[in-house]
Amino acid sequence: MLIVCTAYLKFFEQYKFVMRGLVIATLLLSIVFTFLYGGVKFIHEERYGDKVEVENGWIKLPEPRKKGEMSVEEAIEKRRSVRDYIDKPLKLEHLSQILWAAQGITDPIRKFRSAPSAGATYPLELYVVVGDVVGLKPGIYHYNPYNHSLKLIKEGDYRYDLYIACVSQKWVLKAPASIVITAVYERTINRYGERGIRYVHMEAGHVGQNIYLQATALGIGTVAVGAFYDERVEEIVGAKDNERALYVFPLGYKR
Repeated sequence: MLIVCTAYLKFFEQYKFVMRGLVIATLLLSIVFTFLYGGVKFIHEERYGDKVEVENGWIKLPEPRKKGEMSVEEAIEKRRSVRDYIDKPLKLEHLSQILWAAQGITDPIRKFRSAPSAGATYPLELYVVVGDVVGLKPGIYHYNPYNHSLKLIKEGDYRYDLYIACVSQKWVLKAPASIVITAVYERTINRYGERGIRYVHMEAGHVGQNIYLQATALGIGTVAVGAFYDERVEEIVGAKDNERALYVFPLGYKR
């Protein structure tokens, strides 16, 4: 036994610099790989065989289109509040397009978004209550405009919970998905004082109109819902303590 241990120690002493070099090389390669690729990417399949790319827990959404088939003028003319939807899953690319229209990045350098914001303070957060969207599990998702992606907050179909929280408005229950807009007032108030409260509400209106017009251009119906129990909606989407629910937009294909 002593002879074996002595031989092992001699071997380790002789090649310790080589072993250290291998360890350091392995660590450097890991760092380079993480830097270049931003973490491990993998593909998983959901219903209908759609493939969704997931990176570091964020689900990468399809790239938004910058040109559509309907003009702004036509979308304005056709915009209506729609409360009746057919029983059809919402396409992931359509949800992606609407989220981009609501809060997506339109200036990659200055990080400006699709809707104007007082002082570019961007107090709004977007959540999606998913029940039937192609490629997504039912659940609560949070939208990240900077990398145009969604993160699953909690799994499960929460449409009925949201329906009850929205004082039993059936279009919330029937829609395959709903966008919930919350606000972190401090982001704007810290710069503009109490006047910032007004600016936050104005910004929510800008975002709401973008949702309406983009949905109209895609043949999707939506309606601005403001009647709900605030704290219950915030609880359902998993909003942080400093977030306040402002709007709910159910989304579904028009009947």
